[in-house]
Amino acid sequence: MRIHVINPNSTVSMTAQIARAAEAARSEGSVIDAQTAADTPASIEGYCDEAMAVPAMLAAIRSVEERGASAHVIACFDDPGLAAAREVACGPVIGICQAAVQVAMTVATRFAVITTLPRSVPVIEDLVVHYGAGSRCRRVRAVDLPVLALEADPQSARMKLLNEARAAIREDGVDAIVLGCAGMAELCAWLSRETGVPVVDGVAAAVKLAEALASAGFRTSKAGAYATPRDKSGDLETACRSHR
Repeated sequence: MRIHVINPNSTVSMTAQIARAAEAARSEGSVIDAQTAADTPASIEGYCDEAMAVPAMLAAIRSVEERGASAHVIACFDDPGLAAAREVACGPVIGICQAAVQVAMTVATRFAVITTLPRSVPVIEDLVVHYGAGSRCRRVRAVDLPVLALEADPQSARMKLLNEARAAIREDGVDAIVLGCAGMAELCAWLSRETGVPVVDGVAAAVKLAEALASAGFRTSKAGAYATPRDKSGDLETACRSHR
């Protein structure tokens, strides 16, 4: 099966890192098709960046659907445009936040999310509640680093993440950590060894969930809100004729 992994931002090096995490998680027989969205923000750090990234992401999903993708993974922890992507896709579409939260609720009783900037905290808090995990997520924490700093200054990022994870375990009483940015994916195993608790990377969680759904034959429902967007090209002409 072909799993399409779309990085909604335009940073190619981040797509390469996401692709490595997806490749490490995939099952034998699965093919990872990693793609960088075109002409989008270099990183997604807020609602404006999300809105600017969605059109190109949807266009990429439409294009890959035509080439026979089995499922899609949106590799940004804000899950930008997730509902819209499910409208344009026939195969399952998995956001890495939703996947990570579902895995964390399965393997632990309480978890914390560690993200990049403080401005991302309320966005993720709302997503956690939306996904039904409000009582299980003890806190969303931020290491106060821009997304691109994870790559520019990896040693500092590692230590900030480790310190925040240890603080979450000690202060919040959690027994799992969720990494709140796709750019953190390669630190997952190391953090788990250092902290002694499960550390959930959304990219790996989303790839495994996408594989499971696709292999079981599940498709995105087109009977309700996720129905394929209606072609409106003839609407204006019909309306004009009706008023003549």
